[in-house]
Amino acid sequence: MTVDLEALRGGVVVSCQAYPGEPMLDPRTMAQVAQAAVAGGAVGIRGKGLDDLRAMRPVLSVPLIGLVKVGDSGVYITPTLDDCLAVADTGVEVVALDGTRRPRPDGLSFARTVTELKNRFPDVLVMADCGSADDAAAAQDAGADILGTTLAGYTGERPKTDGPDWECIDEVVALASVPVFVEGRIHTPAQAARAIRHGAWAVVVGTAITHPTTLTGWFTEAVASA
Repeated sequence: MTVDLEALRGGVVVSCQAYPGEPMLDPRTMAQVAQAAVAGGAVGIRGKGLDDLRAMRPVLSVPLIGLVKVGDSGVYITPTLDDCLAVADTGVEVVALDGTRRPRPDGLSFARTVTELKNRFPDVLVMADCGSADDAAAAQDAGADILGTTLAGYTGERPKTDGPDWECIDEVVALASVPVFVEGRIHTPAQAARAIRHGAWAVVVGTAITHPTTLTGWFTEAVASA
């Protein structure tokens, strides 16, 4: 099924991900978290891991952006063509993958990866997780359907800002002819609204909605320093 990106315009996509060693790292739990986010108004869900995606897809009424993470450094977000095909095979409407200009583990270019993925799954859209405007321009030229600011501050090309990298966001929006999903360190409703004002097609929020460990840490740190 092809996703209607127009239905996502001006909305919030919620990233529902747990990490190794956490109690919430369970497909049924993450599917329930995703359902709760949809009940709150999420126009889409971004999920990680094949088992989680398989659990989410049948119970969600909104588009699902899928990915896998292999390792935790370098090109690790859906890093190979085989990973992309496996994610697409779960039934997601959008496959998110590293959209930087860095070498990929399987030696394929981003453009070749996109072409081969679309040859096998012609209805699937590609979200390029980028770290800079140059990444976004290259990914767009290579056939990405969505540009994400996901990796701004995480690739060494740009400094990591405390909150969203507004300069990078503005640069990507200015060059984009496809939708831009602003993602990365959106921690407040005010920041989400500002992203829309800066031209985001949609805003992806994860930690501030779906990661209770981090949220609890924010509160405990504040109380400890009171």
